[in-house]
Amino acid sequence: MMTPDIEKKILLILRILRDSGQPMGARLIARRMADQGLPLSERMVRYHLCLTDERGLTELAGQRDGRAITERGIEEIDSARVRDKLSLAISRIETLAFRTTFDPKRKRGLVPVNISLIPREKFRRAAEAMQPAFDAGLCVSNLVALARAGEKLGETVVPEGKIGMATVCSIVVNGVLLKHGIPMDSKFGGIVQISRGEPLRFVELIHYSGSSLDPSEAFIRARMTSVKEVIGKGEGRILGNFREIPALSQGLTERLVKDMRASGINGVLAIGRVSEPVCEVPVDMNKVGMILIGGLNPVCCAQEAGIAVENLAMSAVMDFGELRPFKSAIAQGWAT
Repeated sequence: MMTPDIEKKILLILRILRDSGQPMGARLIARRMADQGLPLSERMVRYHLCLTDERGLTELAGQRDGRAITERGIEEIDSARVRDKLSLAISRIETLAFRTTFDPKRKRGLVPVNISLIPREKFRRAAEAMQPAFDAGLCVSNLVALARAGEKLGETVVPEGKIGMATVCSIVVNGVLLKHGIPMDSKFGGIVQISRGEPLRFVELIHYSGSSLDPSEAFIRARMTSVKEVIGKGEGRILGNFREIPALSQGLTERLVKDMRASGINGVLAIGRVSEPVCEVPVDMNKVGMILIGGLNPVCCAQEAGIAVENLAMSAVMDFGELRPFKSAIAQGWAT
């Protein structure tokens, strides 16, 4: 009989394999586990993979390709204990916020990023689809990092046949506020309806406390956005996140938001008033609601254009100095 500790590690391995959508080796699995707050050596990951193979939860996809999750493995995740399914997303938010060291005034430090893996042969089309979103400001920042197969983005090695793109994650706002003593309560990620160019209401939401992956990933897979329509008509649905801050910190928060915008970080879509709803979402007493724009909105445009993109939201932190404006990065030959 397996101990609860082993079961916990096996479930996380299975989730990582399921969310990746492709076979993975022990080294990459170990890195993903460390990113999610459960570090395990490559050797121990191999040991646990042997256990999952014996139970029929994973299978060898080739000597170089690593393991793939089986249908039985997916069923195991679905039937796992409720307490093992909770809080992974909120834990990742808190971890990345703590690791963020970005200083808006000095324009230096570590920022949290999402990583998207785009088929190399479709990258030109994807870039053309994403550029209008970056131009329209429907992103946390127009700064990105690109990498070819075999190169790293954060701790993720870009697989063969892919081009990796790191986009700034909205958690950067959490991190900057945290470094200035402002606690931020991350409530949920969702779909924000835009009307006449302004945020109107949340039409879908997933609470972080009950999700094992970033809600943005789920919404993109389900094709629930219409970012292209927002760009062209000012009407549609985009990715957004809901946060709350203490009312007493509102003045300092607004100054920090201004500093972030000056440094190229435009993650805040709206800030409400004390104890008043924002986008029809109730706000706790003596709190102020905030709507943060989803960092993966440009990627939604590629998905809406029919290009399948693998997203690793809330993936890692990168040095701000490694990022470049999307347009200039593409001009350097990435779309050829």
